[in-house]
Amino acid sequence: MAKSEKQKLKLLYLMQLLLEKTDEEHAVTMPEIIEYLEKNDIQAERKSIYNDMQLLLDFGLDIISIKERPGGYYLASRQFELAELKLLVDAVQSSKFITSKKSRELIKKLGTLCSDSQAKQLQRQVVVTNRNKAVNESIYYNVDMIYNAIAANVKVRFQYFEWNVNKEMQLRKNGAFYCVSPWLLTWDDENYYLIAYDDEAGMIKHYRVDKMLKIDVTEEERSGKEAFLGFDIAGYSKKTFGMFAGEEETVTLCLEERLTGVVVDRFGTEAAMRKKDESHVLARVNVAVSRQFFGWVAGLGTGIKIEAPEAVAEQYRAYLEDVLKLYEA
Repeated sequence: MAKSEKQKLKLLYLMQLLLEKTDEEHAVTMPEIIEYLEKNDIQAERKSIYNDMQLLLDFGLDIISIKERPGGYYLASRQFELAELKLLVDAVQSSKFITSKKSRELIKKLGTLCSDSQAKQLQRQVVVTNRNKAVNESIYYNVDMIYNAIAANVKVRFQYFEWNVNKEMQLRKNGAFYCVSPWLLTWDDENYYLIAYDDEAGMIKHYRVDKMLKIDVTEEERSGKEAFLGFDIAGYSKKTFGMFAGEEETVTLCLEERLTGVVVDRFGTEAAMRKKDESHVLARVNVAVSRQFFGWVAGLGTGIKIEAPEAVAEQYRAYLEDVLKLYEA
């Protein structure tokens, strides 16, 4: 590119310099600006640079001019504050569904939203105990394709896998493709789930997005609209423990009053509760009865009891008996 042509790019180079090299603790002086422009085959005088800085100010950049010697300029504010970027980096690093490779790539991209010196502060390792990263690199494209299918009102098809004892991916249904109508994506227990309608089963089902392979958008129109009329995704997540399906029941729990907060955290403030006696509370909640629900109850020990219905209490007793059998001599 000829020098005269490069000259037309001077404003863009100045903006790039401010974005990449400056922040509240790092300003660029006039000699540094002139040197930077010269390295990019752009000749500039002080007066023209003053005018250019004013144009960038008029454009909306929050440029601060330092009058004290040696003087200089820096970009005072950006679209994201450094604290906000650190929060996003922590979320990316600690997220189980984002692979290690993608975590590094995302953090590098987040670093372009601040100065080079600030970006170094983003390269930190968040320590999260017992956190396993996902291995399915295509999850981002899966999510994007699902959203495209929802927008286009068509079905998706995919293979679905589980892990075997050798820690290898094993395709379900002998590798046959699932074909479902996507309606919602939700985040639960640190995983992305597709909430979809299964025509064959005639019911709503959910699938871990990171366990979906070879996902593709079909031309077949979605079905199951009636099933999703008034569908409450928050309520669905609350009653479906660990996203494991089960028969939906309204269950009455008798719990020690000290555990009231645990129930509210799990089921929300909508859970119906009333005092039973001086130290116990009765709570009525909607749950998908499953072993995961029983595991949650068991984790609270003697502080909680399934009061009703009796059929669910009996299932819980059978669950505990099966567990105890494992430890019989």
